[in-house]
Amino acid sequence: MTLRGPATVMRDESGATAVEFAMVAPVLLTMLFGLFDLGHNMYTAQMLQGAIQKSARDSTIESAATSSAQLDSMVTKAVRAIAPGATLTFRRKSYSNFTAVARPEDYTDLNASGICDNGEAFEDANGNGTWDKDMGKDGFGGARDAVLYTVSVSYNRLFPIAAFIPGQSKTFTMATSTVLRNQPYGQQGQTLPKTGNCI
Repeated sequence: MTLRGPATVMRDESGATAVEFAMVAPVLLTMLFGLFDLGHNMYTAQMLQGAIQKSARDSTIESAATSSAQLDSMVTKAVRAIAPGATLTFRRKSYSNFTAVARPEDYTDLNASGICDNGEAFEDANGNGTWDKDMGKDGFGGARDAVLYTVSVSYNRLFPIAAFIPGQSKTFTMATSTVLRNQPYGQQGQTLPKTGNCI
C-alpha cells in the first residue's frame, strides 16, 4: 500500500459528484414534489369542477330534492377516484334570482354603520326572522330559483411537500361552486318577504 502525498490528495476529484448531488438533491426534490403536488391539486380541482357542474345541472329538475344523496355521491366518487380518502362537504343555497346570490338582505341603515342594528328595518328574504349577510335559503329552492351549489374538499397531499417547505400542511383543502337556475317546472311563489327590525 502506497501513501499519497498532500499534492495528490488535493488534486483528487473522486467523490466530488456525490457531494455535489447531496447539495443539489434537497432543492431538486423540493421543486419536483412541488410541481407534482401542484399538478395533482389542479387536476383534482378540474375533476371537482366538472363533477359539480354535472351534479348541479341534474339538480335543476323538479325531482332533484329527493335525490340529493345520489347527486352528492356522484361528486364524491369522481373526486375520490383521484384523491382517495377525500372529505367532501356539500352546501346548497337558493335565491329568487341571480342578482341576489351571496348578497345581504336589504335594510334601512339609519345610522350609516354598514350593519343592520339598533332596530333598523330589514326585509327578511329567507324567512328565518333575523337579518343575514347572505339572503339565501338552504336547500334546492323552487321552480326558477337560482341555486348556489358549493363543495369543499379536503384530502391528504399525494406528495410529501410539507416535509420540504415550512408552513405547508399535510392536507390540502379547496372549494368550488357553481350557480344554476332551476327548471320552470312550476309557478314560482309571488309572496312578498316579511319585514323585521334588527336588534
